[in-house]
Amino acid sequence: MKTTSDLPKTHRREPTGFSLIWLVPVVAAIIAGWLIWQQYWKMGPAIVVQFLNGSGLIANQTLVKYRGVRVGSVRSVELSADTQKVMVKLRLDRTATALARAGSVFWVVRPEVGTSGLHGLETIVSGPYIQVQPGSTNAAPQANFNGLEEAPILPSLTGGSEFVLSTSAIHSLSHGSPVFYRGMEVGAVQYLSLNVDSTVVDVHILIKSKFADLIRANTVFWNAGGINVDLRLLGLSFNAENLKSVVIGGVAFATPNDYGKVATNNTIFALHDKVENKWLSWLPAIVLTNGTVAAPANEGVSPLNITE
Repeated sequence: MKTTSDLPKTHRREPTGFSLIWLVPVVAAIIAGWLIWQQYWKMGPAIVVQFLNGSGLIANQTLVKYRGVRVGSVRSVELSADTQKVMVKLRLDRTATALARAGSVFWVVRPEVGTSGLHGLETIVSGPYIQVQPGSTNAAPQANFNGLEEAPILPSLTGGSEFVLSTSAIHSLSHGSPVFYRGMEVGAVQYLSLNVDSTVVDVHILIKSKFADLIRANTVFWNAGGINVDLRLLGLSFNAENLKSVVIGGVAFATPNDYGKVATNNTIFALHDKVENKWLSWLPAIVLTNGTVAAPANEGVSPLNITE
């Protein structure tokens, strides 16, 4: 007969003061805190932009962009107290703090097809976004803005020579329409205005500096945009510099072989409706420095690239 002393003895293990299981919530808390701090650190100023139309703007989804880069997002979209405007609250990234200053302009980019071209087509898939153009670097910080209902006219070229083309009708010309020389795009239309007595339209163009010597006192300009249909016995003839000018209009010019002096800034030229055959036959030998629009891909001609 076994006694209690013969039975196996059990040994009680004293609990230790630390268990690995407690590491899981601690590590999770540290990671969560780090992510929250990172998000907070990236946050820049909150600003409010008023628009007349908030179509397509969605809180926490619509982006704010500058130079094609995301610099913030829409946080809320609400009607103003008088229901006449849409109050869009934006949160900019910390790196974009300088955009929240006086003089900055905001507008909504939506798909648009017009005489000035095709714009914002990428928004067909991604949805509208808000574009910003910063004000002066010396401007004071600002938190409330009046948004534009359409994109502002921004300079598309830096530097160059300005000229004025006088015409009775602009046809398909508008801001951004290209200016061609022998099919090469060497400038663009900057803006249009009526002259002082409203009898003609002044088309202000800017020619890239590397091509400015092509413009002489006896240079001629003509409307190279849209489609001019000439019905003849043998069919149709289309007069357009290229497909781009068909859509958004364009101007072309030619300089005679016996070219005159280089035209000075703001020289006024007549803009002809049609080109004359003799203009196309002119072949003036005018030496240009770095006279290319863009270097061919993979050709290693970067020293000649004058894209501005």
